[in-house]
Amino acid sequence: MKTLETSWDNVSDWYDNLLEQDPNSFQKNVILPNLLRIVDPKKGITIIDLACGQGYFARAFSEKGAEVVGYDISREIIDLALEHNKKTSGKAKFHVSPANSIPFIQNNSVDVVTIILALQNIENIQGVFAECARVLKPGGKVVFVINHPAFRIPKNSSWGTAKAEDGKKEKKRDGKIVDALSMYRRVNSYMSNDQIKIDMTPGEKNQDKKKFTVSFHRPLQSYFKILSKNNLAVTRLEEWISHKKSQAGPHSAEEDRVRKEIPMFLCVEAVK
Repeated sequence: MKTLETSWDNVSDWYDNLLEQDPNSFQKNVILPNLLRIVDPKKGITIIDLACGQGYFARAFSEKGAEVVGYDISREIIDLALEHNKKTSGKAKFHVSPANSIPFIQNNSVDVVTIILALQNIENIQGVFAECARVLKPGGKVVFVINHPAFRIPKNSSWGTAKAEDGKKEKKRDGKIVDALSMYRRVNSYMSNDQIKIDMTPGEKNQDKKKFTVSFHRPLQSYFKILSKNNLAVTRLEEWISHKKSQAGPHSAEEDRVRKEIPMFLCVEAVK
């Protein structure tokens, strides 16, 4: 059977700039604060960050005193993690390894495993959760964050607008009166497992310079079935919304309303 190429080697620089340079990123303003609350990293806690990328979250856990090791399949991304760690005098450790195979970690030796915005890019998640169950101590937990599978389905979900049913009117900046809009999230498919090729360079005309990744869509039941199969009991489920605000405009209030109603991310905690 052909193995899919899912490594982010080709887009490592882009992803690094996104997390390290953007002060308004979702990682900084939504995901990290919530993870620090849920994971509660501190001295005496051992954390493995699987598919750790350039170590953004692993470094944050380490700064709180936890003993942290990050693993990623991409050599280029781990090199970035080591570089950032050195600049910040970080104590986290980083190694190259796929998330579904960490045989060098002893059984029942880890307090927390985190997998942040990575499972949607991993084909063999059964192997990932099997490894989580093996290395976690009894009572240890795995915490993972994914793009919300009910609302963010690559190429099968999108924003839509319709005229407000109450016939409400609103003013445009130039004084013209326009119909108020109602925004909604359109979902074309959900229950089917799917793999989607994602163009990471949509503006690039030269096909030789195009860069792609693969995203895997799975309904919620797929995750829960695999967790149950590996004796991991769900103890927390949270849905996180965008922190961003629209610029002033005729539809900004509606845009901000739907941001609070349609979550972007799903966080699950499961205990061994």
